[in-house]
Amino acid sequence: MTYEEAINYLEAANVFGIQLGLGRIQNLLERLGNPQNKYQTIHVTGTNGKGSVTAMIASALTEAGFKTGRYTSPHLEDYTERIHIDHHDISRDDFAAAVAVVKDAVTAMVAEGGEGATEFELITAAAFWYFASIGVDYAVIEVGLGGLLDSTNVIVPAVSVITNVAMDHMKYCGNTIEAIAEQKAGIIKEGVPVVTTAEGSALAVIARKAYAMHSRLYALDHSFDVVGNAGPEDSATGQMVTVREKFGFSITTVLPLLGKHQRTNCAAAVMALLLLARHEKKLTRTALENGIRHVEWPGRFQVFKAGDTDVVLDGAHNPAGITTFCKTYEDVFGDRKRVFLFSVLADKDYSQMVRELFHEDDYVICAPAPTPRTSDPKEMANLVPCKADWQGVCRKGSIRPLQPYSRIRSCASSDRSTSRAKYGHIFGKNTSFSKLLNRLGTGFWPIVFPACQCVIERECLLMEALLFRCAGVDLMIK
Repeated sequence: MTYEEAINYLEAANVFGIQLGLGRIQNLLERLGNPQNKYQTIHVTGTNGKGSVTAMIASALTEAGFKTGRYTSPHLEDYTERIHIDHHDISRDDFAAAVAVVKDAVTAMVAEGGEGATEFELITAAAFWYFASIGVDYAVIEVGLGGLLDSTNVIVPAVSVITNVAMDHMKYCGNTIEAIAEQKAGIIKEGVPVVTTAEGSALAVIARKAYAMHSRLYALDHSFDVVGNAGPEDSATGQMVTVREKFGFSITTVLPLLGKHQRTNCAAAVMALLLLARHEKKLTRTALENGIRHVEWPGRFQVFKAGDTDVVLDGAHNPAGITTFCKTYEDVFGDRKRVFLFSVLADKDYSQMVRELFHEDDYVICAPAPTPRTSDPKEMANLVPCKADWQGVCRKGSIRPLQPYSRIRSCASSDRSTSRAKYGHIFGKNTSFSKLLNRLGTGFWPIVFPACQCVIERECLLMEALLFRCAGVDLMIK
């Protein structure tokens, strides 16, 4: 099976949509020899922040010398991002090989009268199998949706982590904070310690479940806390944090991820690691500090430097995430003129998002996401409380074809010390991106991407829209 064939096979499984439940994945994993039981795991769920926590824990385990797998979703550009080993994504060849193994098991399962698997179940099984095949010591597993009935909830981890609990995926998780918390708390296993940053009624639900499962609970501001310290001179490069276990251990390190919410995520990750360190001598203070310092998690308030212009990628995709984005933006950049490329899925509460996200003097380009789940850009533009255009089909001959996202990204840099000379010319012989932005006369361009989608198309849409704007071309294509 080639990588392209693997992707086609996975995408064909989209016909099954989202189907929560553990029966299919359990059957499938049994046919694969239950690979998820052949290494230690850490299980991470929550409404927001679970991906960041997963990345931090995996980074520290790698720094400590453990062969570490990381399973996350969705991806930004490539399916291979979902299966990560130490500091590298799985290769396309290995990804295809893992999917081929899973496909054979699914074929046998269906032939015997079983149900077909969903796309997420297929990738989850492929990740579990691959981690076992290469002999990882630990695998850090991010929940896909909810917790209780999520396909990943077949593992018995060394530590469970529940980040915040907010309103999202109400169709599947419930219409109240308490109901959603019940789903998240579903990952708690008998006797397995639980780390959480949840608050209020959500914390109460999690505490009751932990008590019922005889699991020790470590809650933020009760068992551990975090403080921000004076950090790097440039606030867009990172922040200094100190995580403290009550009456115990503490570490101070530089966290390259921005925002106060990332301090909280860092605290959860460090607390989980401290629990592991009680029986893993290689998890030293140095390993923890370096693991946090070297963590990478693209698309989460990720700042690129384009000449004198800051470009931000962020995947906020629910009201709580938008609130966090707004707070982080204000902390890092203050009050600047802004242009947004905004794209969101139809099953999100984007009416509330736009009210909080946009200011009267912003300019917003509403673009479709490359998925049937996309919201209608024109409808989005009508809700935006500022000047907004909606992006449809490009006018033929208006602009030349753009370079792919990876090319654009390679010309920009998340390292703010990068010289302007490195940025290069990406739109033709005489027009650099920095010159293009300078012509527009704005100082800051935050970009908000929805979760679950590839950003290639969206990045190109942004560049295209900016070119239209520079040329004075009306973006409202009717």
